[in-house]
Amino acid sequence: MDARKNEGGKSTPSAGEESVLHYTPSTELREASTASRDRPNESKPKLRIVLVQTQAENAGAQEISRLLGTGLTARGYQVFNLFFFRKSDSFDEPPNTFYCAPSRPGNPLALLRMLWTLAGHLRAIRPDVVLTFQHFGNVIGGGVSRLVSRAPVIANQVSSAMSMSWPVRAADIVMGSTGFYQCITLNSQDMEREYARYPAAYRARMKHVPHGFDDKSHSLTKDVARQQFELPPDRILLGCAARLHPHKRLDAAIRLLTQDASWHLALAGQGADEARLRALADELGVSDRMHFIGEIPPRRMADFLACLDVFVFPTQAETFGLAAVEAASAGIPCVVNDLPVLREVLSFEGKPAALFVDASDQAQFSAAVSRILTDKTLSDALRQSAVGLTSRYSLDAMIEEYVRILGNAAGADAD
Repeated sequence: MDARKNEGGKSTPSAGEESVLHYTPSTELREASTASRDRPNESKPKLRIVLVQTQAENAGAQEISRLLGTGLTARGYQVFNLFFFRKSDSFDEPPNTFYCAPSRPGNPLALLRMLWTLAGHLRAIRPDVVLTFQHFGNVIGGGVSRLVSRAPVIANQVSSAMSMSWPVRAADIVMGSTGFYQCITLNSQDMEREYARYPAAYRARMKHVPHGFDDKSHSLTKDVARQQFELPPDRILLGCAARLHPHKRLDAAIRLLTQDASWHLALAGQGADEARLRALADELGVSDRMHFIGEIPPRRMADFLACLDVFVFPTQAETFGLAAVEAASAGIPCVVNDLPVLREVLSFEGKPAALFVDASDQAQFSAAVSRILTDKTLSDALRQSAVGLTSRYSLDAMIEEYVRILGNAAGADAD
């Protein structure tokens, strides 16, 4: 039976069976915690690490915790993954994953149940260090953790301050300034500049840790890759991998299809904006050249990128832009919105690894895509520069930096 962990840590029934979710920390989790504590070790045991995320889906914000969890596990750490709720049925869940609610809480009582379950999981696991992710993960996960555990909290700040509501931003500032977070990691220099106006006590805890990534270079031919995703084999295919959210401004990508009747567009992702984007494609008369792939797991991202002639990224705000970095590193020519953070991360030794354009200007955006399709010298130069992104954003370097942060946090807590 294909069993997954529900918010209580118990296996959920496979398809066709009734699935009942119970808001109680599982006996299985408690037993696993006690057994691993009591098991004799020839050497000093590694730390017990809990990664706290908001929603379980295959998106960029979840990718860093997946990569970090895998890397820490490979180095002998005991890693547990706690999600507030599961958003995507196709989420590629890592080992030792537990949920606090079956879906996003829709009322105060459901929220209280979720928080109670989160607290129960943390009590059962008894972590040495807690890593939280995204602003809600930091504020809620960090707050609950400090109430029920002595474990220091490392807050991974991957949210622009401007994307937070003022109550969340205020709570984050207070928690970061008063010691709820022992360390606050940022993944780009642009984020450091944005947070430079925060209180000195908050900034003293900030640390820049460049975002490592999995190499998404592809081994499939374009024809074979397109067959897997049922995409046309003989058409120019633009594409993007992103949450279907207004902030990603994917309507600008759809409007590109009105500029050239030979272009098709494939969007990999899921989200609340899908209905609006489909309606826009119908309105523009380009639905026959639009391909909504849906959410795909990280292990299939290389195959999706292999389908593309150009990766387009019209997003209006990013803190790193992982999807574009992965695409460029895989050798796909990229046309991206001209944001300071994308200029920072999509370059190597001062040379651009993507073509930057004001994506809100439809004429400029379309002209840039046409240019990258026809100017081989340009696309080759961008590919050559992008080769260096793998070393610049080394996955091993990121994990080793977190190993040092975890060691320092646990050592300070012991003192």
